[in-house]
Amino acid sequence: MVSIARAHGTYTYPSTFMLIAAMNPCPCGYYNHPKKQCSCSDNAVHKYLNRVSGPLLDRIDIHIEVPPVEYDDLTSRSGEERSESIRRRVDAARAIQTERFRDSRTTCNAHIEPAMFEQVCMMDDRAGRMLKAAFDKLNLTARAYDRIMKVARTIADLDQSEVIKASHISEAIQYRTLDRKYWHD
Repeated sequence: MVSIARAHGTYTYPSTFMLIAAMNPCPCGYYNHPKKQCSCSDNAVHKYLNRVSGPLLDRIDIHIEVPPVEYDDLTSRSGEERSESIRRRVDAARAIQTERFRDSRTTCNAHIEPAMFEQVCMMDDRAGRMLKAAFDKLNLTARAYDRIMKVARTIADLDQSEVIKASHISEAIQYRTLDRKYWHD
């Protein structure tokens, strides 16, 4: 819900949004760049990164580091998955979610309530062991666990798998490692 308070009253509207954000790794933009030298001091990089707090980053489902793209990669047409193919997989995954949640107020995996995890996010034994090991090793929060489960469920849906497998958990965890790389020493 979004509430807007004005002189004549307060108005509340339903709201759903998807946050997509980007940032440089430092003020000059070249921290950890494979070919260019960063001109920032360690203190400047640390101060810059701390503009995004750990608790805020923990609330973002997916955060990844995107390396610079080479010209040859931009102009190459080999080995790319076609947009139509990707769209078919996404449409199929959305259909699975629509069917899964048809008798509930939940509309997609991003809104799965923790009480639904046992029913909706069934994992095989290997996936469960992998998630536990990552939880302990990476010192993940309950919020990160929640995000990993939802993302893994979606990855499994894209893979047309009813059960979340270790490969799905592994991929979901890879989308949660940016905060461990830069925000924690």
